[in-house]
Amino acid sequence: MDKPLIDDEGEVRELTLEDFKQMRPIREIHPDMPMRIGAPPSVLAKVPISLRLDQEVVEYFKSFGEGWQSRLNAVLCDYVVTHRQG
Repeated sequence: MDKPLIDDEGEVRELTLEDFKQMRPIREIHPDMPMRIGAPPSVLAKVPISLRLDQEVVEYFKSFGEGWQSRLNAVLCDYVVTHRQG
């Protein structure tokens, strides 16, 4: 009998060469499973726009590195929530 991959505490053991030899592509196991590459689609779709911002604003958000557009979006979302009428 093969040694289980997961122990009683839910920890995955180190894989052996034999484990790797037994692995099969998911397509062989589930040929009808839809395959997609990349991140799952967002529940709330983003709308691509062209927007002119002050250089100081762009430099500030870019100074924190990757994800600056998402951070800028989060600030704008917070503004909408706090200023929404009704």
